[in-house]
Amino acid sequence: MKELLALSIGSIPSLKFSERVSLLETVRGVEDFRALKPIDLVSRFRRIPRNTIWDPSILLESAEKIATVMMKRGIQFLTPLDSSYPPQLKEIYDPPFLLFYRGILPSWNETFLAIVGTRQPTTEGRKAAYALAKEASSLGMVIVSGLARGIDGEAHKGAVDSGGKTIAVLGHGPDSVYPMSNRKLGERVLQEGGMFLSEYPPGTAPLPYHFPARNRMISGLSRGVVVVEAPLGSGALITSDYALEQGRDLFVHQVGMESAQGGGTKQLGEEGAPVVGTCRDILNYWGMRGDQNLETDSQLARVHNTATNLSPGQWLAEQLREELERKR
Repeated sequence: MKELLALSIGSIPSLKFSERVSLLETVRGVEDFRALKPIDLVSRFRRIPRNTIWDPSILLESAEKIATVMMKRGIQFLTPLDSSYPPQLKEIYDPPFLLFYRGILPSWNETFLAIVGTRQPTTEGRKAAYALAKEASSLGMVIVSGLARGIDGEAHKGAVDSGGKTIAVLGHGPDSVYPMSNRKLGERVLQEGGMFLSEYPPGTAPLPYHFPARNRMISGLSRGVVVVEAPLGSGALITSDYALEQGRDLFVHQVGMESAQGGGTKQLGEEGAPVVGTCRDILNYWGMRGDQNLETDSQLARVHNTATNLSPGQWLAEQLREELERKR
């Protein structure tokens, strides 16, 4: 019944993240929720939520339908009260209250790298996104992107081709793939141990305004964001803005600095974003130099297998955290 309560609270219009969490923490069950009146929300939150319609019974009925679809499609969800909710997202402005997902949840203490860019990249841009994702994934990073055409798709392909993990953050429900041309790629992401992640319940259409909103999650999950190739006005630049607001490291790929489709990438580089060509450049920026600079992927595998019981991604995250502590 807690599931129906969370789904119902997530559907209430005009509530802030903290207000939804408060309701989830304090409402004792479905019957208590059904008895809530608009005046109760006013007294709880000391403001009048802009609700044009308030009927808890309708919200619960809708929640039951969503729960039925979730069961049929193998979809689960997290709330901020769950220990598996990603702590990175709790740090950002306006975190998602519900996270719907298909696939396997990663360990959130690994190293996440977002790779984003235009839906209409050049051949060089496609190759660069694929190669960077494949290299980063082979080193144990989890690749985060949006499963869109172009750069996003190449990033996911690079990750799965290396045998690594990748997260597709969606601007629609996790029961579908958009665009349809990436359906097979989406299936591979799930088959190879990755996941679909969305703040939208199953059945939600890919509406245009959903995609800028999902970009805050792409950057929020990640330690760093690489804009490979993005023209001026590209949606990928929204992700770069979020990265800067959230205190994430923002990089641009050298391919985009010289590309006809890289006007936005070039502008970011000229404004000071570090230019990278390989994952090693990113690790160098993060301080893994000298005796910590791993020359080959096989060396990384030997080190983490013999020295620790951690996965490659967890081992790398520990090294980066230690480097950060030394800098302080």
